[in-house]
Amino acid sequence: MSLIEITEVRKSFGANEVLKGINIDVDPGEVIAIIGKSGSGKSTLLRCINGLELIDNGSISVAGAGLLPDELHLKALRLKVGMIFQQFNLFPHLTAGGNVVLSQMVVRKTPKAEAEAMARKMLERVGLGHKYDAFPDELSGGQQQRVAIARALAMQPIALLCDEITSALDPELVAEVLGVVRELASEGMTLLMVTHEMKFARDVCSRVVFMHQGRVHEIGKPEEVFADPKTPELKQFLGMH
Repeated sequence: MSLIEITEVRKSFGANEVLKGINIDVDPGEVIAIIGKSGSGKSTLLRCINGLELIDNGSISVAGAGLLPDELHLKALRLKVGMIFQQFNLFPHLTAGGNVVLSQMVVRKTPKAEAEAMARKMLERVGLGHKYDAFPDELSGGQQQRVAIARALAMQPIALLCDEITSALDPELVAEVLGVVRELASEGMTLLMVTHEMKFARDVCSRVVFMHQGRVHEIGKPEEVFADPKTPELKQFLGMH
C-alpha cells in the first residue's frame, strides 16, 4: 500500500496549467528527489500534496485517506504531512523553543508542558538542544532551517515535504541541513524533496522524479536517472548541474 498516491493531478492558475496530470505513488520510507527547471511545477506539486493549493482534477490520498477540499480534511492532512520551505518562516519574537511549541499548541491543541518536552526532544534531534532559548536573529540560516525542521517533526508527521530547503542558505551551511535530512532518511522518514543538490539526490534518495513543463518526464532510481537519462530534456538539465 502506497503512503501517498497522486493520481492524474492537474492544477491551473488562470489559463496557465502548471500540473498536467501527475501520477506518483510514494511508499513508506521512500526518499524522493524532485528535480527540474524552475517553472516545471515542482513546488506547486508539494503545495498540492500538503493541501496548501487545491487541485483542479485527479486525486491525492495520504495513508489511505482521500484529500477532500474542505477545511477539516485539509487540517487533518497538514497534520499528517509536514512542509518545510525555502524561507524558514520562524516567528522572530519567539525563541527557537517557542517556535516549535507554538504550532503544536495551536494546531494539535497539545498542552504546554507536553509541547515543551516535544520541542526539546526535536531540537535535540536536529542538533540544537542547546539553542532552545535563542531567538532566530541569534541563529545562522542553517540553524534557523534546522529549527523549522524540528517544528515540522514536532507535529509527528508521517511524511515530510521539503521545498528547496537549502537554496536560501550560504553554501557552507547547506551540509548541516542536508545532514539532518540524511539522518531522517536513515530513520525511515518518508521524504519528498524539491532540490538542486544533485549529489544528495544521488546518494540519499531512493527515486528521482524529473519534472518538465508540468509533467513527470522521467522517474527512476538515481543510478538510472543520472547515469542514463532517456530524454534530451533531462540530458540538458543534468548537463547544467
